[in-house]
Amino acid sequence: MDLTAISAAAVLFILGATSPGPSLAVVLRNTMIGGRGRGLACAVGHGIGFGFYAISVVFGLVIIMENNPDIFTLMQIIGGLFLLYLGIEMMRAEAKEIEHSQGKREGFIEGFFIAFLNPKIAVFMLAVLSSVLDPSMSSDTKWFIAIMGATIDTIWYVLVALLLSNSAILTKIQNNQKILNQVTGLLMIGLAVWTAYRLSGL
Repeated sequence: MDLTAISAAAVLFILGATSPGPSLAVVLRNTMIGGRGRGLACAVGHGIGFGFYAISVVFGLVIIMENNPDIFTLMQIIGGLFLLYLGIEMMRAEAKEIEHSQGKREGFIEGFFIAFLNPKIAVFMLAVLSSVLDPSMSSDTKWFIAIMGATIDTIWYVLVALLLSNSAILTKIQNNQKILNQVTGLLMIGLAVWTAYRLSGL
């Protein structure tokens, strides 16, 4: 296997995973409303969704999206609407509703779709991995890079969920839950509006 390419890809995956964005907001939301279990389920779901794009990029399947821009645009629209829905739900939720929302399955689904409905992840990986990917690479190296990307993404958001669900931090979150709900909801709505703005071409 090409250890140089693998090492370079690892650095890029880490930088991408730790960058703040809608994924972080969704993991934060699920940890707030369901505690550690739901936050971890969301992290795993996101990692699997991220892995879909990692495999697509390293094996060149993302070309299908490049040749069909309408699919790319549709996924951006759906992703923006999904963020808008989550943001509105977050702002409308009452504190006691939040505390008892323990659905791990819902957390997993939200984590998966916030990654799966974000084709910008594919564009990001295609852009940054173009310097390390080589058509002549062995399948073993390609698979290793793809699985490594999904693993790094999952580990990062698992750490985020674990940190946020720490008893002391979770207590502070619960004590300030209404404010945090509003802030997180506004962040998601803002990201949805930004997506719409970008799509409008203004």
